[in-house]
Amino acid sequence: MSETNKSLEPLFRSFKSDKLNLANRTVMAPMTRGFSPEGIPGEDVAAYYRRRAENGVGLIVTEGTGINHPASVSGASIPLFHGEASLNGWANVVQEVHQAGGKIVPQLWHVGMTRKKGDLPNADALPVGPSGLSLDGEKITEPMTEEEVVQMVDAYAQAAADAKRIGFDGIELHGAHGYFIDQFFWENTNKRTDRYGGDIAGRTQFAVEVIEACRREVGPDFPIIFRFSQWKMNDFKAKLAKTPDELEQFLKPLVKAGVDIFHCSTRRFWDAEFEGSDLNLAGWTKKLTGKPVISVGSVGLDGEFTSFAGANTTSLDGLIEKLDNEEFDLVAIGRSLLMDPEWVKKVRDGRANDLLPFNKEALQKLY
Repeated sequence: MSETNKSLEPLFRSFKSDKLNLANRTVMAPMTRGFSPEGIPGEDVAAYYRRRAENGVGLIVTEGTGINHPASVSGASIPLFHGEASLNGWANVVQEVHQAGGKIVPQLWHVGMTRKKGDLPNADALPVGPSGLSLDGEKITEPMTEEEVVQMVDAYAQAAADAKRIGFDGIELHGAHGYFIDQFFWENTNKRTDRYGGDIAGRTQFAVEVIEACRREVGPDFPIIFRFSQWKMNDFKAKLAKTPDELEQFLKPLVKAGVDIFHCSTRRFWDAEFEGSDLNLAGWTKKLTGKPVISVGSVGLDGEFTSFAGANTTSLDGLIEKLDNEEFDLVAIGRSLLMDPEWVKKVRDGRANDLLPFNKEALQKLY
């Protein structure tokens, strides 16, 4: 690293954990793109991810990919993670990223009750969730039976097994933002009185079973990343855990089940999570679990990602300070990398003036 870029050194230190080694601390955040007709990622999707690997991203987390359940996604062009054609497409993505020297994990996803009745690709499939409630608490369908819940655990485990089989470097389970797994976590959407409900620790039971089932399929040495959030798509101020003690009660079962790295989703990485401390959600998660953590939230931009309006580039000084203080271990970059595949390389080379502001029209193209 050149003399002028010494201040960025923490971002470009190698990362080593017991199951994952990376060239630097940068992560491509998962971002739904919807460029996979019939759920099959093609050559253009493979090239999109490869470009990020070629330009120095430490770890790529794919966009959310639908597990083997008819209501897992909303949209005919959202990639799937089951079926020969889709898995062959993902195998090609892995090959391209590895040839470019990168590492990549799929984000395994089910949208749950955020899906609308009639949504493609399976218009006849009803949305499912722990209690059949929308994020606003409206009853849409019947609660899932225990048998249906167990079948969903199996679907996640099968996806994990397939991820390892086709060469991915780990998996990420999407447990954030009010999607399926998060609907079990959140008291507003989980009113169950069986083993999948109860207090904040009790509501982790479904996720615990998913993590344990995935671990059985992939073995002891394959990284499992778990993404969670406090905020939901319909309520940016929502809290699973209102205090550090509640957060610890929530995290402990997930650690015991086998999570290796937590991906702590916030809208602004600089926001303190609880009063009386400057730590953000990732910082608190690392402090309470001792596990490596990924921080995320409007990195390098001056506008919150949830608006998806335009945003200008901004200083990385606050991010680097927190990273250098070891408040978190890895940094996920979303819109900046969506817009500019060379973002990491430009930052590393001290080319701040060449960084591109985010333009919402970028959502319509695979840069």
